[in-house]
Amino acid sequence: MLPTMAVPVEVLRTHLRYSTWASKRLITAATALTPEELTRDFKSSDKSVLGTLAHVFAADRVWLGRIQGSPPARFLDPEVDVKLAVLQSDWPALLERWQVWGNNLQDASAVVAYKDMKGNAHTTPLWQIVLHVVNHATHHRGMAVAMIRAMGHTPPPLDLILYYRENAG
Repeated sequence: MLPTMAVPVEVLRTHLRYSTWASKRLITAATALTPEELTRDFKSSDKSVLGTLAHVFAADRVWLGRIQGSPPARFLDPEVDVKLAVLQSDWPALLERWQVWGNNLQDASAVVAYKDMKGNAHTTPLWQIVLHVVNHATHHRGMAVAMIRAMGHTPPPLDLILYYRENAG
């Protein structure tokens, strides 16, 4: 059974900052890959490092749009979104918008009404959405890290505890 109490706002802000930190580290790591490595098909759900990172970017964009009441018309446009240059410029800007939103968050128990990608209506408390967004990104960043490692590269450490240690105080 899900807790009925909201997660404290500062915990949500910390996890949003963590997700930004980890995603930016992975974007930097991706810039060291060759175009062939970026697009190498690993037969996973999003195929490649580039596809996986673009998937996280698109999901981050969709969820922010939902909680702000203006979801994008599309999830992911392969011709536009699946490009390293887009991830280097647009994703950090989007992550900054998440930070601004999180810094202004007052009521994590507020409920958001939205439609999923199939048009189904849902209502979800903000705290659940934020934790989902962070967890979703963590899952897919882990997949990208595994791909990078499989190609013989050393990916950046993205552990939450490392983020806590680096940002203590």
